[in-house]
Amino acid sequence: MVIDKIALILSIIGGINWGSIGIFKFDIVAWIFGGQDAVVSRIIYAIVGIASLWCISLLFRNKGAVDHD
Repeated sequence: MVIDKIALILSIIGGINWGSIGIFKFDIVAWIFGGQDAVVSRIIYAIVGIASLWCISLLFRNKGAVDHD
């Protein structure tokens, strides 16, 4: 499904951001959008969080029901 791919891409972006925070102490999202407290940054963090929650459902799906586009 398209939403699965979007959620996976957003989760990967979030993982890259967390990796840059852990390794370099550099928050890419905050840097691009004006700090961690900026409204746009908080929206991005929330969207990535929701996408990550969606990806949890990928773990529990029946492999026979996977749609191969």
